[in-house]
Amino acid sequence: MTIQIRATLSRAFVITAAAAALAGCGTQQQSAPATATTPTPADVPAPAAADLRPSPPSAHPTRELPAPPAPPRAVRPVQPSPALAEPQQMAPLWPGYPPVIAAGTAKYAAFSDNPWLRTAESPVSTFSASVDTGSYANVRRFISRGQLPPKDAVRVEELVNYFGFDAPGPEAGARDPFKVRAQVVASPWNPERGLIRIAIKGKDVAKASLPPANLVFLVDVSGSMSPEDRLPLVQSALKLLTAQLRPADRVSLVTYANGTRVALPPTPGDQKDRIQQAIDQLQAGGATYGEAGLKLAYAQAREAFLPEGINRVLLATDGDLNVGVTDPQDLKRLIEGERKSGVGLTTLGVGQSNFNEALMKKLADNGNGSYHYLDSLQEAHKVLVNEMTSTLATIAQDLKLQVEFNPATVQEYRLIGYELNALKREDFNNDQVDAGDIGAGHQVTALYEFVPVGAKSNVDPLRYGRQDESASTPKPRVGKRGELAWIKLRYKPPGQATSQLVELPVAKPSTMPALAAQDADTRFAVAVAAWGQWLRGSTLIGNYGPEQFLPLARGARGKDRFGHRAEFARLAELSATLKR
Repeated sequence: MTIQIRATLSRAFVITAAAAALAGCGTQQQSAPATATTPTPADVPAPAAADLRPSPPSAHPTRELPAPPAPPRAVRPVQPSPALAEPQQMAPLWPGYPPVIAAGTAKYAAFSDNPWLRTAESPVSTFSASVDTGSYANVRRFISRGQLPPKDAVRVEELVNYFGFDAPGPEAGARDPFKVRAQVVASPWNPERGLIRIAIKGKDVAKASLPPANLVFLVDVSGSMSPEDRLPLVQSALKLLTAQLRPADRVSLVTYANGTRVALPPTPGDQKDRIQQAIDQLQAGGATYGEAGLKLAYAQAREAFLPEGINRVLLATDGDLNVGVTDPQDLKRLIEGERKSGVGLTTLGVGQSNFNEALMKKLADNGNGSYHYLDSLQEAHKVLVNEMTSTLATIAQDLKLQVEFNPATVQEYRLIGYELNALKREDFNNDQVDAGDIGAGHQVTALYEFVPVGAKSNVDPLRYGRQDESASTPKPRVGKRGELAWIKLRYKPPGQATSQLVELPVAKPSTMPALAAQDADTRFAVAVAAWGQWLRGSTLIGNYGPEQFLPLARGARGKDRFGHRAEFARLAELSATLKR
């Protein structure tokens, strides 16, 4: 009996293998004549001679022998591009989460932490404000799936600015659309040093009082957008924003893949069914002709331009451009030219492998907008619903900060974060130099660590003084011993070409205030900044780690209306487990 069963199984195996071989031969014969094609930009007409539509079936089918395969040609093996290679995967930390794709396939802008600077040699620090928050959501994605983020994915200022703070904005009738505060506390990782927290809070604007909006949804529908965390997530996110639209608002929908298409012309915001239907019909497939998509989206925005309204393109993509202009500098110049028309650009990044975050951030920074990363529908709700006015309505353009430290009271200093936003000293007064914009209700936090005069320094002084110093170079003033620093800000009211100047001093406290005695917002901001530096493996905070910043964060939750601070504590605790 056993022998018969084995014989039957053996015969079945042979028959199956033979059938598979015949099927494979047929497949090879059918595919042999095909040739590889390269995606062609949409504006290049295709030859009209060939009709590629399938022929109708014959009423009297006949058997025909297949055509012989084409003679083999010597083809040089094509090596896969590193960006297209199969990414390494790791097991998910919890059931239900997709596996982590190695960060080697994503693109992040590389940078080093800001170093310590001696006030006597370099007393002035200048940088552009930033309200980008994409780094926090992207870091959360890595940690939630059981992997620490790559170093360059962690930008401390974006981690801190992700959270809302309770500080009030400017008073009614104030000249400036934001309020600036500076406070001094002792550094938690070195009691001999201090921290200066600069907090900027923009004025709030109710959704109902926003001017009419002319929005263009620019959606990447290329083949790389097919996974659930890309195009399907973008569709759900845009529906959330659609639900917030008013009758006076206008929405267009532009897509790009091999070519470009206006999927929805300017449509009133109260025609929600029509807008959502256009969003539902989006499907992924093809190459990524992002340059043409941007040009068409800006053209749509100009066509429906509202002189007294909000005009903005919202680009949703994984940033994996591969057709047309793909060089970041060329795309940067394209965006810089388009922003002069009064149309802003906000970027919404999605995806894991091949995610080009460096490009997403650069486009938003140069397009008078902000960059956000959508790792979930909850994050989309935060950006497009809870913070809708901040995302869409600009209250101050080209916001720059310049801090001059007093050599009589400050020996050394360093800026925590903002490495990619550094400006030259002379850029501060140059209104032609672009900088970050802030929206209604936006909050910007900047932290400096400083070493008071008399404390142990990190950098040895120069033996012969400054290398560029000459007898004709005046020595820095060492007066104003009651001040640590002088803060200056420049910004442009929306649509204006001339900047406004804001100035305020940072008073030197008689004794360094303890961090534990400060308000919850300050303590939480410092905890997040410490976590970010720790994630980056910084040596500038000594042995300060989870045992210190976790209790600090838990004790500074405050009201926490949306639960973001509680989530941070869980995320920080999980990252500590992963780093052991």
